[in-house]
Amino acid sequence: MKQVIIIAVTFLSLAACKKIEGEGGTSVIKGKIHVKNYNPLGTLISEYDGAKEDVYIIYGDENNVYDDKMEASYDGTFEFKYLEKGTYTIFAYEECASCDSGDSAVIKTVTIDEKKSTVDIGDLVIRK
Repeated sequence: MKQVIIIAVTFLSLAACKKIEGEGGTSVIKGKIHVKNYNPLGTLISEYDGAKEDVYIIYGDENNVYDDKMEASYDGTFEFKYLEKGTYTIFAYEECASCDSGDSAVIKTVTIDEKKSTVDIGDLVIRK
C-alpha cells in the first residue's frame, strides 16, 4: 500500500511541475517599436524610434488579455525576460481613425522552442 501512495505522490508532483508559458524561465523576447507619423491625408511626415511606447505580452494562445506590459526604452527597444518555452503574443497600439476606439493593435506572435534562447521580433511598426 505504501508503494502505491509513493507512486501516486511522485506522479502528481511531476505533473504539477509542467511549465507553461509565462515567467520563470530563461528565455527573452526582444524587439523595437518604430513609429510612422502620418498627416490627415495619409502622407508620411516623420519616422522615429518609439521611446516610452507601451508594449504588451500575452502568455500562451488561449486568451486575449495581456499578462504584462512595459515601456520601451529611449531608443524604442524592449525585452520581456525570464520566459518559459511556449507561444507569446506581443503587441502595441497605433492610432486608427476608422476604429471606434480610436486605436488598434499591431500584433506579432512568436514561439520560444528552447530554454536560454532569445527571440528577436524585429521592428513593431505603429502609426501615429
